[in-house]
Amino acid sequence: MLIKSSELGSSLKPEGEKKVVNSLQNAEKVIHSKAPRSAYIHIPFCRRRCYYCDFPVSVVGDKATGSTSGTIEQYVGVLCQEIATTVASGCSLDTVFFGGGTPSLLSVEQLGRILQTIDQQLGIAHQAEISMEIDPGTFSLEQLKGYQTAGVNRISLGVQAFQDELLKACGRSHNVTDIFASVDLLRQVEVPDFSLDLISGLPHQTLDQWQESLETAVQLAPTHISCYDLIIEPVTAFGRQYAPGAKPLPTDDTAAQMYRLAQQILTRAGYEHYEISNYALPGHQCRHNRVYWENRPYYGFGMGAASYVQGRRFTRPRTRWDYYAWVQQLIEADGVLDEPELSETDVLLETLMLGLRLAEGVNLSTLIQKFGDKTLEPIWTALHPYFYKGWIEVVEEDRAVIDQPNPQKLPSNGRLRLSDPEGFLFSNTVLADLFKNLD
Repeated sequence: MLIKSSELGSSLKPEGEKKVVNSLQNAEKVIHSKAPRSAYIHIPFCRRRCYYCDFPVSVVGDKATGSTSGTIEQYVGVLCQEIATTVASGCSLDTVFFGGGTPSLLSVEQLGRILQTIDQQLGIAHQAEISMEIDPGTFSLEQLKGYQTAGVNRISLGVQAFQDELLKACGRSHNVTDIFASVDLLRQVEVPDFSLDLISGLPHQTLDQWQESLETAVQLAPTHISCYDLIIEPVTAFGRQYAPGAKPLPTDDTAAQMYRLAQQILTRAGYEHYEISNYALPGHQCRHNRVYWENRPYYGFGMGAASYVQGRRFTRPRTRWDYYAWVQQLIEADGVLDEPELSETDVLLETLMLGLRLAEGVNLSTLIQKFGDKTLEPIWTALHPYFYKGWIEVVEEDRAVIDQPNPQKLPSNGRLRLSDPEGFLFSNTVLADLFKNLD
C-alpha cells in the first residue's frame, strides 16, 4: 500500500522532510512501475467452436446475442462482480483488451457496463487503448457506433482466410462476403485502428491461397495485421482429425515458405514486422499486446483469463460454473488470493522468451540491472552457435548490428534479438536451447 506524504506526520524537521518526500516519490515510482496498467477481459461466447480452437469458450448457437441470452447476461454480471472485488493498485489503465470468444456478441449496454465497472474500480486513462475482438457477420453498424461511444477505439477482426472453402474447412461461421461487409462498416464509423487476423498452415491451404489472402488484406489497408501459424492442439477437432505434419496440412517446408512470404509482402507494403506474428503501420503497434511481450504486469478478468500481478501469475477456471465458484471465493476472501510468487529464474526465462518475440529483442543492460552481472554468460553460451547461423543478432545502442561480437561474452549494453525472418522462424529451436541452459 502506498503511503501519502501527508501521512508521514508533522514532527519532521523542514530540512529532513524534503528528503523523505523525494525518497517517497521515488519509491512510489518503483511501486507504480510494478502495478498493472492493463487489463484483459475474456468474453467466452461463440456461435460455434472453430475446429482449431482450444480457448475456453461457451457455444451459444447462431441466434443468441447479449440482448437475448440469459447465459451471456449472467456471465456479464459475475464478470463485473470479479472486477469490482479486485484490489486497485492506484494506477489507472493504459490499455483494455476484450478477447474471446466473440466479444461482439455482447450488447452495447453490456460492454458499456463492463467498462464502467473497470473505470470505477481501477480507472481508465484518458488516452487509453481499448481494443475489441470481433468476428465478421456478428455485429451491426449501430453496434459499432455504440461500442465506440462506450470507449472502444481499436478493433481486431477475425478474418483468418479469404477463401470460402478454407473458412468452411476450419469451422468459421462467416464467409468472404461477410468479411468485406464488416470492413465496410468499420470504414463507415472511422475506427482509428483496426487489425485483420490471418492463419497460415490450414488443411489444404496452398501457397497461392496464402499469397492471395495477404495481398487482399493489404488492399483493405488495415493499420495492423496478425499472421498466426496453425498449431494443432490435441483437444480440438483438428487434433482428432490430423496428426501434426501429416497431409492435408502443409509440410514444414511449405509452412516456412508461408512465413517468409508474409514477411516479404507485408514489409514491402509498409508494415513493420515488430513481433513474430504481428505487423503494423508506423505508430499503430498494439499497445496492449506489448505489455505481454515486455513482461509487464496486467490484470486478467473472466473465464480462463490469466493475471500477472505483484510477481504472481494465476489463471481462472476454464468452465463457466467453475469460474462462477472461483469468483464467489474471491468475494469471500475480499479480493485477496494466496498465489506463489515467481522465482527469479522463472522471471528471467519469461523475460527472454517474451522479449525475443519483439523485433528489437531484449535490452542487455536491463537484464544486468534486474538479474545481475553473471546473467549474460549462460545466455550467450546457449545462443552464440545461432549467431553463426544468422538466427541471432547483437545490436549496439545505436541499432548498428555487430558483425563479430566477442565469442566469449555479450556486451553489457545494446540488444539481443532474433533475425527477421530466419531467427523468428526457428525461434522454438533457439528458445529450447536457451531454457535448457538456464533452467
